Amino acid sequence: MPNAYSRARSAQDDSNSIRLQKLLAQAGFGSRRKCEIMITEGRVEVDGELVTELGTRVDPHKQQVRVDGSRVRINPNHVTLALNKPKKVLSAMEDPKGRYTLRDIVGDKYERIFHMGRLDYDSEGLILMTNDGELSQHVMHPKYEVEKTYVATLEGKISGTVCRRLVTTGVQLDDGWIKLDHCAIIDSSRDATIVKVVLHSGKNRIVRRIFGSIGFPVKRLVRTQIGPIKLGDLKPGSYRVLSQTEIRSLSKEVGL
Repeated sequence: MPNAYSRARSAQDDSNSIRLQKLLAQAGFGSRRKCEIMITEGRVEVDGELVTELGTRVDPHKQQVRVDGSRVRINPNHVTLALNKPKKVLSAMEDPKGRYTLRDIVGDKYERIFHMGRLDYDSEGLILMTNDGELSQHVMHPKYEVEKTYVATLEGKISGTVCRRLVTTGVQLDDGWIKLDHCAIIDSSRDATIVKVVLHSGKNRIVRRIFGSIGFPVKRLVRTQIGPIKLGDLKPGSYRVLSQTEIRSLSKEVGL
C-alpha cells in the first residue's frame, strides 16, 4: 500500500495538486520561504507521515496536512464568515413569520452555509457562519466550549464585588450553577453599568439570565468575540470572510 509520501508524489500529475509550501503559505503560515524551512525542519505531515522534500505536491481535496500536529484547512469550497448581527434579526436562515434573518444579510452567494451558534432576537454582535461541516460540529460541540466575550449594558449600578462573585461563586439558575470566566466594569452611572463578560457556556440567553437573576436586567448585549475571532470594526448588518490565519486559529481552538 502506498504511504503518504508516495501518495503526495503521485499528486504530481493531478490538476488539483499544489506545492506543499504554497499550500502552507496560502493557509497563513508565512512566506513560502518560511514554509520551506518548516518542511525541511520536519514539522509538516501529509496523511500522518512526515514529508521533508520541497518538491512535494499535495491535493488539499483528498489529503490531510498538519503542521506541528494541527490540521491545515484550505478546502477552496469552504468559506467561514464573521457576521455582525443587528437587533431584531433572527439567528436562522429562514423564518415562517417573515422576520429578517441571517439569510437576508449574506444572501445566496454561499452554498449550504449555516450559522455556528445563535444570538437571541434582541442581542447583537458576532455570529460565525460556515459551510465546513466538520468545523461547525467542533465549534458547537459542548466538549470544546469555545470562549465567548460580551459587552452588556445593565440596568442599575453593579459593584466590583458582585462582578467578582459571579466569577468565583457564580449563580444558580433553573438549569444549574453557572460562573463567569471574567467580569469587568467598563463604565457606570447611577442608572446603568457597562460590563465586559467572558464565559464558555453556550446556553440559551445565558448572559441575560445570569444578570437578571441578581437584579440587573440586561438592556443591551453585544457579543464581541468567539474564541480567537473578534468582531472588530465590522458594521452591523455586514459580514467578512475569515482569513486562513483566523480559520487555522479557530480550528486549533476546537481540536482540529
